[in-house]
Amino acid sequence: MSSTVSKLVAQAPIITKQLVEASKPKLNTFWKYAQVELTPPTPADIPKIQEGLANLVRSARTGRWKQLTVREAWLNTLIGSEIVFCFFIGECIGKFSLVGYNV
Repeated sequence: MSSTVSKLVAQAPIITKQLVEASKPKLNTFWKYAQVELTPPTPADIPKIQEGLANLVRSARTGRWKQLTVREAWLNTLIGSEIVFCFFIGECIGKFSLVGYNV
């Protein structure tokens, strides 16, 4: 038993080094995309956001949403449901419960 533990302890630095080397490329890729995608909007982005919202309202008024392909409608549905689920998960995390708020 002690010989097995001592072998495991002796191999721990080698295994750790291998894990770090194997994960570096994936972490570098994650970091590259995280720096771009996870930053908050800057003041320069606000006009683009306003323009996008105006286009959304305009397309709702003119009925352009009726001319979407099935693929585009499906992707829009998936994105909308992802936003809703992230909101609900955030609510559950924030209140520390699945049931409801303690009033």
